[in-house]
Amino acid sequence: MILTIIIGIVCLAIGAFAMLFIQKRLLKAKTEAILQEAEAEAEVIKKNKLLEVKEKFLNKKADLEKEVQQRNQKIQQAENKLKQREMVLNQRQDELQKRKAENDAYKENLNAQQVMLNKKKDELDKLTQQEIVKLEAISGLSAEEAKEHLIESLKEEAKTQAQAYINDIMDDAKLNASKEAKRIVVQSIQRVASETAIENSVTVFHIDSDEIKGRIIGREGRNIRALEAATGVEIIVDDTPEAIVLSAFDPVRREIARLALHQLVTDGRIHPARIEEVVAKVRKQVEEEIIETGKRTTIDLGIHGLHPELIRIIGKMKYRSSYGQNLLQHARETANLCAVMASELGLNPKKARRAGLLHDIGKVPDDEPELPHAILGMKLAEKYKEKPDICNAIGAHHDEVEMASLLAPIVQVCDAISGARPGARREVVEAYIKRLNDLEQLAASYPGVTKTYAIQAGRELRVIVGADKIDDQQTENLSTEIAKKIQDEMTYPGQVKITVIRETRAVSYAK
Repeated sequence: MILTIIIGIVCLAIGAFAMLFIQKRLLKAKTEAILQEAEAEAEVIKKNKLLEVKEKFLNKKADLEKEVQQRNQKIQQAENKLKQREMVLNQRQDELQKRKAENDAYKENLNAQQVMLNKKKDELDKLTQQEIVKLEAISGLSAEEAKEHLIESLKEEAKTQAQAYINDIMDDAKLNASKEAKRIVVQSIQRVASETAIENSVTVFHIDSDEIKGRIIGREGRNIRALEAATGVEIIVDDTPEAIVLSAFDPVRREIARLALHQLVTDGRIHPARIEEVVAKVRKQVEEEIIETGKRTTIDLGIHGLHPELIRIIGKMKYRSSYGQNLLQHARETANLCAVMASELGLNPKKARRAGLLHDIGKVPDDEPELPHAILGMKLAEKYKEKPDICNAIGAHHDEVEMASLLAPIVQVCDAISGARPGARREVVEAYIKRLNDLEQLAASYPGVTKTYAIQAGRELRVIVGADKIDDQQTENLSTEIAKKIQDEMTYPGQVKITVIRETRAVSYAK
């Protein structure tokens, strides 16, 4: 029994060992098969990858060859162009050398001709000198005396011909330009709405009752004296009911005094300390209003880029007048006229409007230098970086400087239109009478003038000359000379027409 068990165990062990050996053999065979299959697949993958790499390499190679070919073509084209340019330069160099040779030959020829001319000139001078000596001996006059006689005769003849030529040119210009000029001027005036504004030298301040007059005067007049000292305005308190008159030729001072009085009367506290405080406050308000007026004016006219100081000067024009015409209103009107006229003439209307607005800034400077207002305005414009043509138009609108652009005559004409229209300006009676007398005396100072009359409010001067003293030719010269002298020596608004009258009368009596 035991032996049988032992044999069974041995048989089991042998069987297990044989089974294990068989499994190992089978596993080894299977592993080798898998390895062979894997090696075959790897070989296939390797071949495929090699084919892909080779294909990419061929593609890259083709692209590079194509790019190299394109670059070679460009290089070849550049070389061809360079060769063409080199050929052209060579041809030009050859032409230059030929021209240089021709120029050298021409110069040599010129030098030879110059030598010949000099010889001929010397011979001609000798012959001329000989002829002059013969003529002097024949005529009995020296060459200098004969020359003077000839110059005098030619001078008179040239003057007569020049005057006739000038008259022909002026007549032709009038015939050709009068119609168009009238159309442009009339159309410009019609398209600009003008207002008549007359400035006074007094302002009437209305009060509710005469009781307030006493408070304004103050004890022993101290309030009114303090107000006059602070504002520089003469305050007239008379028997006029419910009114006080503020008198001053400076409109800014009058405005400050009026506003200060209004605040003092409204507040009710009127004493010297309060007056000084209110006047200082009102002066600051007026200065701010001046700047605001300047800004509003430039905005209304579409003018940009002005220096702040020029804007302040434009605002100050509101409180200035010229012969009774409000200066700001005159500047605005001139600016609009300039823009319309410049448009009609095909020029820049913005520049013309700018020059028209600034043309009278020399009338409102902070200081008062001894310069004409046109020159002062031009210097202010130059100081604040305005363009040269604008500065020239400002300085030339009264002919103080020479006109350098078409803007200048436009500004001059529009300034005259705005100032010369009826109702625009007025003058103090004494200054008006003095100007008329000066006009008549200036014309009467010329020889041959018998009578002078200033008519049409000084806008026309009629000069009557003696028919036996001045001829028709001298009459035309006299009107031009009088006009020039009036421009140089007198100041007047608008323009003055000079009419010289020469007439011959034959009188006889039948008995």
